[in-house]
Parts: sequence; structure tokens; C-alpha cells
Amino acid sequence: MRRIWLVVTFFIIIFIIISVRLFYWQVLSSYHLQTEASSQYTLQMTLPARRGEIVTADGYPLVMNKTAYLVYAEPKNIQNPMLFSKAVADVLGVPEASIAAKLTDRLRMWMPIQHKTGEEKTQALKKLGLVGLGFQDEPARYYPEASLAAHLIGFVGSDQNGLDTGYFGLEGYYNRVLAGKPGSLEIEKDAAGAPILIGNSRRIEAEHGSTLHLHIDRTIQTIAETRLIEGIEKYGAKEGTVTIMDPATGGILAMASYPSYDPKNFIDYDKTVYKNPIVASSYEPGSTFKPLIVAAAIDKGLIKATSNFDESGPVQVGDYAIRTWNNQYHGVITINQVLEYSSNVGMVYIEKLIGKDALISFIKGLGVGKPTNVDLEDEDVPEVRSDKDWMDIDLATASFGQGIALTPLQVVRAIASIANGGWLMEPHIVASIEQASGKKSEIKPKKIKQVMSSSTAGTLTEMMVDAVDNGEAKFAKPKGYRIAGKTGTAQIPVAGHYDTTKTIASFVGFAPADRPKFVMLVTLREPSSSQWGAETAAPLFFTIAKDIFLYLGIPSQ
Repeated sequence: MRRIWLVVTFFIIIFIIISVRLFYWQVLSSYHLQTEASSQYTLQMTLPARRGEIVTADGYPLVMNKTAYLVYAEPKNIQNPMLFSKAVADVLGVPEASIAAKLTDRLRMWMPIQHKTGEEKTQALKKLGLVGLGFQDEPARYYPEASLAAHLIGFVGSDQNGLDTGYFGLEGYYNRVLAGKPGSLEIEKDAAGAPILIGNSRRIEAEHGSTLHLHIDRTIQTIAETRLIEGIEKYGAKEGTVTIMDPATGGILAMASYPSYDPKNFIDYDKTVYKNPIVASSYEPGSTFKPLIVAAAIDKGLIKATSNFDESGPVQVGDYAIRTWNNQYHGVITINQVLEYSSNVGMVYIEKLIGKDALISFIKGLGVGKPTNVDLEDEDVPEVRSDKDWMDIDLATASFGQGIALTPLQVVRAIASIANGGWLMEPHIVASIEQASGKKSEIKPKKIKQVMSSSTAGTLTEMMVDAVDNGEAKFAKPKGYRIAGKTGTAQIPVAGHYDTTKTIASFVGFAPADRPKFVMLVTLREPSSSQWGAETAAPLFFTIAKDIFLYLGIPSQ
């Protein structure tokens, strides 16, 4: 009886082992085995999708595709691999060994040698007439405007699998939309690996990528980049940005940053320049933040533009004495003149009227500490301290734009709320997306929230017009135009303290003041000719604004 049970147990164990193995083959490894079997009698090739274009609002392509080729070898058809490798390597300018290594498996039907090969080199290879050398169309990125708007565009590189992938900017954010979906071609082959002409084949066409139509205006973008480089050279600045937005829609008309790079040859540049500093870097906005704090007080009925304030000297906040930027005091002045003189002392007075909770709530309501949701891959969000960590000195310095960090785009969007009647808009680069089929979907303007009343926005507009007409930068303003604006000079924090010799000079404003067509922020990092925004960033702002007036046909009054 015992022997019978041993035999039965043995057969049960064998049955279990066979069942487990069959389950592994038929269920767990079925796809892998099916693919492996298919590879023995079919030849599979990928049909690349054409990546979508990127087009400006005025119809000019910033990024398009040009014809390029995948150069591949057919190892089983090559008679002399050494001669083949040398001939191809000489034309492509690559090491001969790198090609020879790909020809070692003589049973392979095909092996890629080089992707994105240009027309000139491809024609030179074709003239060699080498047996076993093949070519397949493979679109490559082409930049008709060279490096224009590089930070906005981003670039296309290769992922870990060698496939085209967008990085940074629009290429990164909209990678799936732009990339489309590759197709495939499957052809039966014989035992020798050659295609069977009358065999079965299956072809799935590629779905080409969609085209992005931008708010960016090519002419305004060119103006911004050209003038920015001139300004950096003129004022001896290390870096600079220009951000221009339509306050009514949130559409970005131009974004210029320097230093920049060439997206075609991105690999030749230091990786630190890839990120767009307008959305990826923060700074303390300084006095350009003052109009917003004044707006908060006016909106709550705490002050009026004509209210008086006694600027008789420094104001003490705890252990700190807050002074005016030039250590000059004007006695009794109006709130309107607080902006004209850019009085830090006056701003502390206004901040105390608003109160801690209301001020923090207003600042957060402007989007500080939150993403703008702009459609660019590399947006960063500067942190804002928790409510309980705000000390009296923090509230005081925040009122004149120090001790609080924003990106340039956050500053532009906040000031745009004054220009458009009080609304905080969601900024966008892309206006619409057009599929390869021709179907187009619009990206509509999005209002986030109303941060001030329209009457308050109107009052602040007039105060900012007066700040331009009567302020330190009035010498540079184009004649005949009403421009609302504010200068800014923020010291740069270094190792826990402010370096008085290093500043970020800036100017923010919008024009024409009555019906704004654009709001613009100019920043210059560490200008050497003068540290003051009124003497560097403001003249650059007005130069760009004048060019835009001429381009848009806006007449002087």
C-alpha cells in the first residue's frame, strides 16, 4: 500500500510541475514567446511619426521638420564588413570601429547605424553604391528662426531607449501632443531572413503629432531679445529677462532670457542655461511689488490716493530701522507720492494699516507660493513662509518687495491684474492645438480670481502713470504715451545677508495705460553701470515699449 501511495504522490508532483510550467509558458511568458516566435518568420520595422510644428501668432514657424534619414546596414548582405565600415565611417565622420561592431551578427536582417542623417551625407553614401546599406525617411527638427525663443521652445533629445523626446519648454510640456504615435510595418520573411514578396504584411500608419499655435508674436519676441542683449551690454549686467503678456487674456507675447542657447546644438551648451529663468528662477521683486500692496489698502477702504502720510524720517520695526532708498525724507506727502518717491517708510505705514492676516491673505491671493500653471515644463514655485512664521519685520520688508520671492512671470501676472480691471489670469504660451487631421482646439483665457475691484485697479493705474511721469525714470519715457509703471531695485541675498553692491534692477509696467495692449517686466542682474532700476531697467523697458508701439501702430497722443 505504501508503494502505491509513493507512486501516486510522485505522479501528483510531476503533474503539478508540468501544470506550473505550462502556466508559465501559456500565461506569464505568452507575450514574450509569441514575440520571439514572430521574429523568426516576420520582419518588423517602426514607421516614425512626424513631430508637430510650433508656430507663432503671426504665422511663422519657430520649429518645423526637415527630411533626414535613418542609415542602416543589412549585415547578411555585406560581403566585406571591414571595407563597408571604413567607407561609411569616412562619410559620416564616426569611428570605423563603432560601425564594424554592429556588423558582427551576420544573421541580422538590419542594424541602425545613424539617426537623423542630413541630406548631404545621405546623398554621398548613396553614391558609394554599397550593397547592404539602406536608408529610411526620418524627420528631424529644424529651426528657421535659429535660436529665437530657445527657452520657450526647449529641445528634442533622446530618451534611454534612443527615442525622440522633448525636454524643457514647450517641447517638454507638450511632448506627447507633439510626438504623435509611431506606426509599424510587419512583413513575412523566409528562412534566410529575406522578405517574402507575396507573403502577408500588416501596416499601421503613424499618427503624426499636432501643431502648436502660440500667443508669441515673432516680431515682439525679436524686439525683446535684440533689445535685451543690447541692454545687458550697455549696462554691464550679468543676466537679464524680458517678459511681455497680454493682460486681457494671459497670453504670453514674448519671453526673452539671456544667456541663452541654440536648441539645434543644445549639447554644446552648459546644462545650467536650459531652464527658463522667467519661470524657473525666483528673485525679490523690490519696489515693483509696492503698487500691489497699495492696491490692497485702497481696496479695503483704508486709504485713498490723496490720503496724507508724514514721511519725516526712518521708522523703527523691532530692532530694525527702515529708511528710504536714498535716505531723503519729504515730510507730509500723499499716498500717490509714496509710489512716486518709492518710499519704503510709507509702505511700512500702509502695511500696518492692512494688518498681518489681511496682508498675508492678499499676498497669497496674488498666487505667491503657487504655480501659475503656465504651459512650460520647467516652472518652479518659490516657497512662502507659513502664516505663523511671519514676524513684524517680515511684513514690513514684504511691503516693499524684499524678503519675499517670486518668479518674473508671477510678478507680470500680478501687475497684469491692475491693467485688466483686477483679474488674476492663468498665463499661457499656446493659443490653440491643431491635430494632423486639421481639427483645431482653442485654449481659452482663464480667469483665476478677482484680486481687487475694477475701481481700485483704475486708481492704481493713474498712480503708476504719475510714478512714471514724475519719478526718477521720467527722462527715458517715450513722449506722447501714457505708460503705467514702477521701478524696482532689490538687493540680492548672499549667505544670509544682503550685499549692498549687488542688485537686481527692474521695471514693470503696462501700456497704453487706458487700454493696455501689453504688460512687461524687465530685469537686469547686477548691472555695473548703475545699480538702480530707474537708470538701467527703466530705459530698456521704454526702448522696447517704443518699438512695440511702432510695430502695433499705436499713435502717440
